[in-house]
Amino acid sequence: MAERKQIKTALISVFHKDGLEELLAKLNEEGVKFLSTGGTQQFIESLGYDCQKVEDVTTYPSILGGRVKTLHPKVFGGILARRDNKGDQEQMKEYEIPSIDLVIVDLYPFEQTVASGASEADIIEKIDIGGISLIRAGAKNFKDVVIIPSKAEYSVLLDILKEKGNATDIEDRKMFAERAFGISSHYDTAIHAWFAK
Repeated sequence: MAERKQIKTALISVFHKDGLEELLAKLNEEGVKFLSTGGTQQFIESLGYDCQKVEDVTTYPSILGGRVKTLHPKVFGGILARRDNKGDQEQMKEYEIPSIDLVIVDLYPFEQTVASGASEADIIEKIDIGGISLIRAGAKNFKDVVIIPSKAEYSVLLDILKEKGNATDIEDRKMFAERAFGISSHYDTAIHAWFAK
């Protein structure tokens, strides 16, 4: 029961939607609220679940052809705020920043896009900015936040939820953080390799 934390709000921003259904069903069953953008939000609602739009929280629409959706202090404040830090909590109240306890991301498929022989312009658009930033923020604040950095981790979280309800222990969150930094490291290495060519 080491530092067990409840999941009340989940931010979900994924490229591939497959494999998400069972996890969403369990989270919904546990009373977790969903927050999302664009296609992911529509997908969640198509399954019959309520889902708040990120733009309703930020008061900004998705801009620059979708390049900027989640990059906002109300989103990153909700992930990075330390739950045991009085100053952080006061600022969350002051700026009406909602707590985000779970972040689920599946990055743009950069390597697959390169492998497909796509144009340089298409490849550049598949360099994920918001997703990688969400992964790093969630992993940095693993003391308070669960980060699911790819669809490969959906089943791992589902098993934990089946055992513990809508809660995780510090060991769970640290394991996901380690995997998250592995994903971000691999992703940036692939981008660097492409530029280096």
